[in-house]
Amino acid sequence: MTVVNEGLKTELEWVTKPTERSRIEGVLENAPELLQEMAYGVITGNQHEVDRLTIEALEMGMLAETILDEGLIGGMSVVGVKFRDNIIFVPEVLVAARAMKAGMTHLEPILSASDIKPLGTVIMGTVKGDLHDIGKNLCTMMLRGAGFKVYDLGVDTKAEEFIEAIKEYDADLVGMSALLTTTMENIGRNHKAFIAVGLRDKIKLMAGGAALSEELAKEMNADGYGRDAVACVEKAKTLLGIENL
Repeated sequence: MTVVNEGLKTELEWVTKPTERSRIEGVLENAPELLQEMAYGVITGNQHEVDRLTIEALEMGMLAETILDEGLIGGMSVVGVKFRDNIIFVPEVLVAARAMKAGMTHLEPILSASDIKPLGTVIMGTVKGDLHDIGKNLCTMMLRGAGFKVYDLGVDTKAEEFIEAIKEYDADLVGMSALLTTTMENIGRNHKAFIAVGLRDKIKLMAGGAALSEELAKEMNADGYGRDAVACVEKAKTLLGIENL
């Protein structure tokens, strides 16, 4: 099969890394024409079209998992690459995320009822003292789309709130965001708090945000660093030993 949607063909030209192009194109080439159209709708932020196409796909008997993987995630994969490469910016990503959410509204009840095991359970939160959440929200959305169960604690999240959520949801990974240099140190403090209650060895800790670099994340004792939403998903899979298909 091949990509027949002309708009989608054009969008794929922005994916220039050979391995990424091969992976994303491989998914979209195998997708039915309706799901290629849906992927294009996600990329262009056409939420009403994505909503309509999701309903139509379900009525045709397509599996919710197929619609998610080949339609919604297929489109968001291109969005993530364009965002990382500074081809589009936060407003365009948020519009695409809204379109994806329109489709997920129909799929989530089906996926939840099917008892499909998630790739892993992730706790997300912006650290104490920091009220910025756009980057965290994008990562949360991309992680959910990739098949993770994500609990988002919001902003200004205290160590105690992270600890409570880790215990309650039996989390595999914690993602912390810090936009400000003044709040970045709270990642390291949270690491120490996890040690104090005996949780640090049970979870992986990932950090991201404008205040951080890979080197600084290591200084904060994070297991991994995600520069953007695409890297966040890739790093989460790596930390949990999941093959990055």
